[in-house]
Amino acid sequence: MSNRSKMLTMVSVMALAMLHSANALAAGTAAGTSITNTASIAYQVGGVSQNTVTASNTITVDRKVNVTIARVGSSATSVSPGQTSAVTTFTVTNLSNATLDFGLAVAQQSGSTGAYGATDNFDTSNVKIYVDSNANGTYDSGTDTQVTYLDELAADANKTVFVVSDIPLGRLNGDDATIVLTSTGFEGGGSGSKGAALTETSGANTSAMDTVFADGAGATDSARDAAYSIKNDYLVFTATLSVTKISKVISDPLNGTTNPKAIPGATVEYCIVVANASGSAPADSVDITDPLPSQIAYDATYGIFFSGTYSAGVCNSDGIAGGSYATGSVTVTLSGVAANETKTVLYRATIN
Repeated sequence: MSNRSKMLTMVSVMALAMLHSANALAAGTAAGTSITNTASIAYQVGGVSQNTVTASNTITVDRKVNVTIARVGSSATSVSPGQTSAVTTFTVTNLSNATLDFGLAVAQQSGSTGAYGATDNFDTSNVKIYVDSNANGTYDSGTDTQVTYLDELAADANKTVFVVSDIPLGRLNGDDATIVLTSTGFEGGGSGSKGAALTETSGANTSAMDTVFADGAGATDSARDAAYSIKNDYLVFTATLSVTKISKVISDPLNGTTNPKAIPGATVEYCIVVANASGSAPADSVDITDPLPSQIAYDATYGIFFSGTYSAGVCNSDGIAGGSYATGSVTVTLSGVAANETKTVLYRATIN
C-alpha cells in the first residue's frame, strides 16, 4: 500500500470514529450529573511556598427533554379493501439526556393532507400500537407487544413502533387514510409503569436538576411541548372493475340471419364485458354468475366462451370454451383481470 493510500485510510477511519462519537453523544451529558471544577492558588511569602488555596464550584446538569419520530419507508402503506392488520412503521428516538417513558397515541386525520400528498377520505378501524419486541424491524403478530407507552427508553435509544389497523370494505383505488402518531415524554420513574407528566422548570436556573423542553414542532403539536407527532398513510390499491352486458339477435325463425328480430324462437347472443381500469390492482378469481330469466332458454349446443376480447363495442368470438350452466344460471370463473384489461363471457339463448 502506498503512503498516500495509508494516509487516506487513516483519515477515513478517524472520520468514522468521530462521526460515531458524535452520534453516541447526541443527547449530551446525562441529566443530574454534578460537574465540579476547582481553582488553585499557589503563592510564596518571603520566598517560602505557602499552602495552596483552592475554591470549588459544582453545577448540576439540567434535563433536556427531546423526542422525535421518523416514518420507516418512503411511501404510503399499500392496502386493499377489507384487509386486516395493515401495518405502518415508525422509529421513536429519545433525544433527551435522560431515561424517560414515552406515551404513544394515534389519531385519525379526517380530510387532511397526508404524509405523501394524498387527501384523507376514510378512517381505519381497530387501531392498535405495538412495539418491536424482537427488534427485527417487522411486525410479528403474537410476538410483538401491544403498548400505550415506551417504558424506560434510555438517552439516545430508539424503538421501532407499529401502528396496526383494519381497512374497511368498499374503499376505492386511491383512497387514503392518514394517521398521526404522537409520542409524549413522561418521567422515567421505574420499570413497569408510566411515570408522571413532565413539567418544564420556569424562571431562573436553580441549583437542582431543572427540566427544559427542547423538542421541535411535529405534524399536529407545537415546539417545546415534550412531544412530537408525525403522519403516515394507508393508500388503497385495488381493482376497479366495471361490468357491461350487451346482446344481439343472431337469427329468428322467419328471417333467418338477415335482419333478425327478437321474436319467439329467435337466438340471442349475450356478452358480459368485465374491465379493470388502468392503474388499478389486478383482480383475482373473478366469479361471474348470470341467472337466465324464464322467458329464455340456454343454448347448450353453442356453449359458453370466456376470456375473449372486446373492441369497438363488439364482443369478439375468440374466447375459450368452458364455464357451466346449472340451476338456471351461467357461471364462469376468470383467473384474473389485470389493470387496463378487458375480458368477456359469451353465450347464447333462445326466446321462448
